[in-house]
Amino acid sequence: MAILYTVDTVGQQEFYGLIMVHFAIRGLMHEAALKVDVDPDELSYVHAVRIVRPKLPLFVAFPPSEVGSSAPGCA
Repeated sequence: MAILYTVDTVGQQEFYGLIMVHFAIRGLMHEAALKVDVDPDELSYVHAVRIVRPKLPLFVAFPPSEVGSSAPGCA
């Protein structure tokens, strides 16, 4: 059975992914603020994103799929 990916489905998945990332970064900001006894509202979200972004490759759980794999959407 073929799985059809519509624009709505892909857009919805991207939206939920962005919301999850936002929530995760806000959680990290909250933990950091508690550690140094600072009000979390005083921290900059943009600054937190700039700190987290270069660290992302360290937390990849699996390597990217190779071309020709059986994953949906791969050629």
